[in-house]
Amino acid sequence: MEIDELTAAERRVWAAFPDGTEVDFRRGPDEDPAAEGAGWGPERTVRARVLRALLLDGPSRAGEVPVLKLVGARITGKLDLKYATIDRAVELRHCHFTDGPALYDFRVRQLNLRGSAMPGLHAARLQVDGVLRLTGCRITHQVRLGGSVIAGALFLDGAHLSSEYTGEPVLQLNQATIGDALWAPGLRVEGETRLESATVTGTVTFKDARFEHPGATALQARTLTVDADLEAGCLVAHGMVDLRGARVPGQLGLSYARLSHPEGTALRLSSTALGELWLRAPQRIEGALNLRRARVDALHAAPEVWPEELNLDGLTYATLSPHAPAEQRLAVLERDADGYVPYAYEQLAAAYRRVGDERAARTVQLAKLRRHRGTLPWHRRLWGQVQDATVGYGFRPLRAAGWLLSLLAVGAVAFALHPPHALKPEEAPPFNPLFYALDLMLPVISFGQEAAFAPAGWYQALSYGLVLTGWILATTVVTGITRAVSRQ
Repeated sequence: MEIDELTAAERRVWAAFPDGTEVDFRRGPDEDPAAEGAGWGPERTVRARVLRALLLDGPSRAGEVPVLKLVGARITGKLDLKYATIDRAVELRHCHFTDGPALYDFRVRQLNLRGSAMPGLHAARLQVDGVLRLTGCRITHQVRLGGSVIAGALFLDGAHLSSEYTGEPVLQLNQATIGDALWAPGLRVEGETRLESATVTGTVTFKDARFEHPGATALQARTLTVDADLEAGCLVAHGMVDLRGARVPGQLGLSYARLSHPEGTALRLSSTALGELWLRAPQRIEGALNLRRARVDALHAAPEVWPEELNLDGLTYATLSPHAPAEQRLAVLERDADGYVPYAYEQLAAAYRRVGDERAARTVQLAKLRRHRGTLPWHRRLWGQVQDATVGYGFRPLRAAGWLLSLLAVGAVAFALHPPHALKPEEAPPFNPLFYALDLMLPVISFGQEAAFAPAGWYQALSYGLVLTGWILATTVVTGITRAVSRQ
C-alpha cells in the first residue's frame, strides 16, 4: 500500500510504528468504545487492511523495535491475520472494531486488546509467545480460542462476553494451553463458557465472575488441568458448573459462590482430583451436587451448604471441616440420590476418627447399620431392630449392661420365689437366688450355684433364656469396655 493512500489518522499510526510510539485518539479516559465507538469520525478511523499491511510489511528503523500501539481508534473492516506470523507485539487498546478480527492460527509475540469492543473474536489455534490481554473487552459474539497456545497469562478480568447464537459456547477455550495464569476476576459471560481439556500451568481465578446460562451449562470445564489453584470465590453461576474429571492439586475455592441450576445438577465434580475443596457459602446450592468418585485431600463444607439432592458414591476425602456434630453430617448423607451408600458412611466415620472424635464415629457407624436395615427383607429387619434396641448393634455397650442388670433382677426374683431343687442335697451349698442367676448369665465366672441346682418346668426354660442372653449381653459389655480401654 502506498503511503499517499492513507488518511491523516492512518499516517499517524504508520509513522509511529517503526519505533513503537503509542497513538492515542481518545479525548478522555472515560470513553466507552462499545457505546460510543460506532459514532467516531474519520479523524480516528483506521482501516483494518492498513493495520494488516503495517504488521506484515511495515517500515522499520535501525536500532528500534517496531510495535503497533493504537488506542481509542475505530477500526473498520475485518482484521484478517489468519496463518500469519508476526514477531512483534500488537496493542489495540480501547478500540471499536466494526468486524470481529480473524486470527485463526495466528502467531504473535504479544497481543493486547484491553478495553476494546468487537463483534466476536475468531482466534482458534492462536499462538502468543507472551501475554494475551482481553481485560475489560466487550465482545458481542463468540470468542473462539480453542486449541490456542499462550505462553504467558490470559487476562479476561472485567470482560463482558455475550452472543445471540445460542447453539455454541460464547467463550471457547477448549484444549487451550496457558503457560501462566488465567486471570478473570469480574468476568461476565452470557452463554456457555467451555474450558474442556484446557491446561493452565498457573492459577485460574474466577473471583466475582458471573456465568449466565439459565437452564443449561454455564461453565463446562471437564478434564481441565490446573497446576495450582482454581479460585472462584463469590462466583455467580446460573446454569450448571461442570468440572467432571478436572485435576486441581491445589485449592478449588468456591467460598461464598452462588450456584443455581434448579433444573438439574448445579455443580458437577465427579471423578475430580482436588487438593482442597471449599464450599463455604452464605446459602445452599440450588440444584444437585455430584461428587461421585471425586478424590479430595481436604473437604471444607459446612452442613448447611449441601443441597437437597446429592451424589456421593465413591467420594473420598482425608479431612472434613468445619467440625460439626455427627447428626448434622448424617442428615446430609440421607439426601443422597442413590439411596443407601455404605461408602459415604465409612468415609464420614473415618474422618471423625482422624480428629479423635470416636463418639461421632460410632454414631455414624450405628446410623449406617440402621440405614442398611431399611434395605433388608422383613425378617432380617426384625432381627436388626432387636439388635438395635438391645445393644445398639454393639455400639451402645452401656445399654447392654442395663439389659443385663434387668434380666439379673428378673432371674433373682423368680428363683427366690421358686427355688430349684438341689441335685445332691447333702453336698449342695446354701441356695442364693442372686448368685444362681449370675452363674447362669456370666459365661466365665462360676459361683458353684448352677452346677448344684436344677430348675424344673417353666423355670428351666427361664434358666436357658438367661444363659443365652447372658452370653450375648456380657460379651457385648466386655467388648465395649475393651474398645474404650484401647482408645485410651
